[in-house]
Parts: sequence; structure tokens; C-alpha cells
Amino acid sequence: MTQGDERTRWTIHSDRVVDENPHIRLSIASVELPDGTRFDQYVMRMPRCAMTAVLDDAAERVLLIWRHRFVIGRWVWELPGGYIDPGEDGPAAAAREVEEETGYRPRAVQHALTFQPMAGTADSPFELYLARGADLVGAPDPNETEAVRWIPLAAIPGLIAKGEIPGAATIIGVQHVLLTAGPRAG
Repeated sequence: MTQGDERTRWTIHSDRVVDENPHIRLSIASVELPDGTRFDQYVMRMPRCAMTAVLDDAAERVLLIWRHRFVIGRWVWELPGGYIDPGEDGPAAAAREVEEETGYRPRAVQHALTFQPMAGTADSPFELYLARGADLVGAPDPNETEAVRWIPLAAIPGLIAKGEIPGAATIIGVQHVLLTAGPRAG
């Protein structure tokens, strides 16, 4: 398969699956650049994910979860989110994940943007949703979350700078809130 225009034409000669399950498809693509250079590239393909920035009614705080990420060996703050089930509506998945991970049911979930956090290596669409207000309806799943907190938006840049918010999806989500949805934005 050849892709691109005359300046960026590259050819995929093969795409061999290394491993596959419902959450990831890992393959090795054999690629040729316009100048004839050939190389192998690992490619990850993952299902859609939904992350939700839930703001309190005053739009002064965002709902975050504290969890351990064994892959990087650290405790981190994150927006609630997860996989969108096959055939599931994005906003419904976003609301479901918030409730499972925090015990809060968000109100008026709206799509804000979709992004690819590692476009050079992975096809992993993340849908970011925004909700203003939420009602406590239960307890978070203890396997998902160690703590749930309403964090002041003013504290977010410091948490990012200290490395307590290292995940791309959460950084993009809270930065989006700070730029567009926070109190007196603009």
C-alpha cells in the first residue's frame, strides 16, 4: 500500500501481527520511504477511549482520581476514563467510566475533542468529554481508584510541573479546561 503525495510517498510492504487481544493489536510494519530507505516499525492499534474532565458547579475544580500505574511505577492523578465498548456511544461510555471510577454521575457530558497521543507509533483515539457538575451516587471501584478529589484548577499547573499528572490524556484534558472552560477563561 502506498500513501502520501509525491513529496511524502511511502509504501507499507507488510504488516505482521505480533500479538492481539481486545485492548491492543501489536504489529510490525515494513515501510519504505520515498528515497528507498526501508525499516520496520512497531505499530499499536487500540480501541477508542473516553476521558472526562468533570468540573464542579462553579467551574473552579476538576474531578481527578489518584491511582498507581505499575507500568511507570508511580502514583498519579488522572481524569476518569477508559475504553469505549464496541457499539457503545462515546458520551455514554464517558459517563459510565466517571461513575465507575469516582462514584459521581456527571451531568451534561459533551464531546470536546478527539486526539491521538502517540500518532507516530499508535492508532489510539482518545475522546475528551467535558461535564459541568456531578452527583455522588455511589462509591468508586476500589480496583480502579485509590482516592477521588475535586482539585482546584489553579493547582493543576503545579501538579503537572511536579510530575503528579504525567499522562498525556489527562494533561491534554486539564489544559483544555484551563484554556476554554475554566472560570473567566479568555
